[in-house]
Amino acid sequence: MNRRLFSLLLAVITTFAITGQASAATERVLMQTSLGEIELELDSDKAPGTVKNFLRYVDEGFYNGTIFHRVINGFMIQGGGFTPDLDRKRGHEAIQNEANNGLSNSRGTIAMARTNAPHSATSQFFINHTDNDNLDYPSFDGWGYAVFGRVTRGMETVDKIADVMTTTRMGMQNVPIEPVIIENITRITN
Repeated sequence: MNRRLFSLLLAVITTFAITGQASAATERVLMQTSLGEIELELDSDKAPGTVKNFLRYVDEGFYNGTIFHRVINGFMIQGGGFTPDLDRKRGHEAIQNEANNGLSNSRGTIAMARTNAPHSATSQFFINHTDNDNLDYPSFDGWGYAVFGRVTRGMETVDKIADVMTTTRMGMQNVPIEPVIIENITRITN
């Protein structure tokens, strides 16, 4: 190996050893809900398009005042698309499914919600309340659900939300009787 290539390789290894990571490709957000806070770390290395999409909605304030509209204890809590009156908010164009990224739908991870169409995710997301590896790529439909981050603080809030009483309302099942409001989601800056 020539001396220049060896020096470059040594510099990369040293940087990795000092920082403990190959790149700083994580973003953090704080979700303030009516039942408490949830801090999330987003993985833009593994799910770059999904993180970019989610942060677009965060930066626009799209999620402020939306609700967790589908809550199933022992499965997941889903939000990001409806107002407390169950009016659907219109999101941006759908994104490519990044479920084949090696991340698993384990307890405390955040993933994109979608319809039966693999590339239909827009604004809605869910936080896994339990390990849901049946949702991992390739899942039952050949695609799965794209995980793009994880809860770093506030699982007790996720558990509180998962414990709320639900009902069927306006044709939607598993809707909390008392709305669980996403008051805001903001980026955490260091």
